[in-house]
Amino acid sequence: MAKKNTVATRGNQVRIIGGQWRSRKLNVPDAPGLRPTPDRVRETLYNWLAAYIQGARVLDAFTGSGALFLEAMSRGAATGVALDLNPEVVSNLRNNLTLLQCDTAEVLRADALQHLKQTPIKGFDIVLLDPPFHQDLLLKACQLLEEHHWLQAEAWIYTESEQAPSSLAVPSNWRLHREKHSGQVHYALWQKVT
Repeated sequence: MAKKNTVATRGNQVRIIGGQWRSRKLNVPDAPGLRPTPDRVRETLYNWLAAYIQGARVLDAFTGSGALFLEAMSRGAATGVALDLNPEVVSNLRNNLTLLQCDTAEVLRADALQHLKQTPIKGFDIVLLDPPFHQDLLLKACQLLEEHHWLQAEAWIYTESEQAPSSLAVPSNWRLHREKHSGQVHYALWQKVT
């Protein structure tokens, strides 16, 4: 017998594209400014990361709908930490992780920039940066990741923004690996080089 979805049905849904939870549809809140990363963009990103996601430590600094984060956990990330300031978003993602019986992910209600001013016990292999647009958050987050040692050597960093990757002033030790755009959204995968 299929397990009943205990998450409220209001709002929108995201579909997990690959991995152990492939084709699962999960509810996301209908919060202002929340724009889940489209399926096609997520599929492209995780094709880029296919050789690196298994066993990775993943940080999603602006989790929003949780679509990127849930996709990483579904595809074999060992552990994950998701950050968001919106209590409804945090509660919804925690409910979705419970529904999926995932106990290797943690969701924190936190301001990403304030949280990134701390130094973690251990760095992350993959970091997802999809902040709200037009709020000057992306480059500040990139700088804090470097300044406070959030990244493992050769870590992968995904960025989603309203600007072309070539115009972003990311840290000088990040190499652009791949980039694409979908409509007005530019997305890119960077690798930290030592």
